[in-house]
Amino acid sequence: MSEESKLTLKDGTTIKITGGGEKDRFKVSIYEGDYRDKNKHSATHINVNTKTGKGSIGEHGENHADTKKTDTQCYLTTACIKHFSEEFDDKCYELTTLRWFRDTFVSQEDIDHYYEIAPSIVEAINKIPGCEKIYNYIYENVINECVKAIEKGDYEFAYNRYKNSILIFEEEYVKPSLEKGKNKILARLSFA
Repeated sequence: MSEESKLTLKDGTTIKITGGGEKDRFKVSIYEGDYRDKNKHSATHINVNTKTGKGSIGEHGENHADTKKTDTQCYLTTACIKHFSEEFDDKCYELTTLRWFRDTFVSQEDIDHYYEIAPSIVEAINKIPGCEKIYNYIYENVINECVKAIEKGDYEFAYNRYKNSILIFEEEYVKPSLEKGKNKILARLSFA
């Protein structure tokens, strides 16, 4: 049976957590405005399957305007989740800064490539024992370094660190998995 907890803050923000019990799914909803009236609140919904580690973050304004959904299989988000563990906030300074930078300075081609390859990077890293060390490395050497560079106005450094890290992680974690899968298929075909 699923459980629900609700907390209403002094400013009227309501935080509702549902899930648990026999289910592996949890949902954290943060409502601004009257959460009972679907037309008079904006919200952020964080959905996580604790068994698979997959999830999504959805946001909408009043009347469900400006609806956005982000897959939590983003390696930057995953690195932050692993680094901060229980204190993780999807609207933390680091991710907010990097999203601003992405939307302002990163080419659409690079953004598209990132969203295409990031889930595979996360999937490959998650299969490695002690993957928290890798995510800690990503947090310290990619996220923190990019944020520091952005704060200094060194957008070229931040862009290169961001782009090169994606290419390196793709080469290091995704391509070996693809090669291994290709070799298994070729081995099967040679016995057929």
